[in-house]
Amino acid sequence: MSHRVAVLALDGVMPFDLSIPACVLHQAVDAAGRQLYEVSTCSLGGRPVRTNQDFSITVQHDHTLLARADTVVIATHEPAAGLLAVAKVPPEVGAALELIRPHTRIVSLCTSAFLLAAVGLLDGQGATTHWGLCGELARLFPKVDVDPEVLFVDNGRVLTGAGVAAGIDLCLHLVRRDHGASVANAAARRCVVAPWRDGGQAQFIDHPLPPDADNSTSTTRLWILDRLAEPLSLTDLSRHANMSVRTFTRRFRAEVGQSPHQWINQRRVDHARSLLESTDLSVGQVASAAGFADPVLLRKHLQASVGLSPGAYRRTYAATGSNGTSTHTAGSPAPVTLALTATSSPGAAHHQDPLSGPVCSSTGRGVA
Repeated sequence: MSHRVAVLALDGVMPFDLSIPACVLHQAVDAAGRQLYEVSTCSLGGRPVRTNQDFSITVQHDHTLLARADTVVIATHEPAAGLLAVAKVPPEVGAALELIRPHTRIVSLCTSAFLLAAVGLLDGQGATTHWGLCGELARLFPKVDVDPEVLFVDNGRVLTGAGVAAGIDLCLHLVRRDHGASVANAAARRCVVAPWRDGGQAQFIDHPLPPDADNSTSTTRLWILDRLAEPLSLTDLSRHANMSVRTFTRRFRAEVGQSPHQWINQRRVDHARSLLESTDLSVGQVASAAGFADPVLLRKHLQASVGLSPGAYRRTYAATGSNGTSTHTAGSPAPVTLALTATSSPGAAHHQDPLSGPVCSSTGRGVA
């Protein structure tokens, strides 16, 4: 039997976000091509739903669908002013949420984290929402451990996602969690999206910067990409940018959401992946060309980033065409498979890419 997913649409729903669960989950299929998820949309009383655009949406189910679902997804919506002001859930919404069975998985997309927090489902747990609203979520619900940097948080039964496209990341995570990386990667390919995005939403946060373009680190970032094989120190980078080390480090993180060390290491991993896919270089040669001191270091970083050794990565992704030549070219985006590694903790696990910063957290806390 397919896993039953009920998507709750509330007034003010954002159409793009509402479509994400069905678009992603319907692409998850078994070896025989059968869909692994049955996704249905419902509304309060089965009534038409006003979107945040200039049209409304008619759904086929009312909120009683929530009582039969294995997973409930609450789509992104513009929270009612009352919810943001007094942190209370409208009675009709609260009554609908009470229909959800105790062991049903609950997922919030973006602003719907406010609803889950208001009914106490996030007390003592980690959560996220759009970075622009994380401060408000933390202020209204001090019992919630709000993380503004990650794309989603998995607490086991309850999961929360960040803004807009992070809903895609979260739905792919559900597939990966339920059926493994290969099914999730295949679903991502059908959706024409990355199976796993490096970095969290910190890279999208709007940090005020001085208007002087000469103070940007963008030129130095381009300079770095031409020298990945070379040893690069913060002194080298700051000297090229004509800044002090402290100023350069602060400005670099403000512009890209990562430290220079994290960013460079991820670019080196990306380059190593491309070389493993598109060339016959030995692992040692790939490590040297990508700027890693030795193959052991490359193995460590690649394993941490995508969950595979260099040899396993090459066997998986060095695809060949009918004529035996590689179908990837150097510099082209490489597909990613991620083996989530659980680190034991009381009731939860933490998942991250230590090179690119926090991606997701099942404890609600990423690593800066």
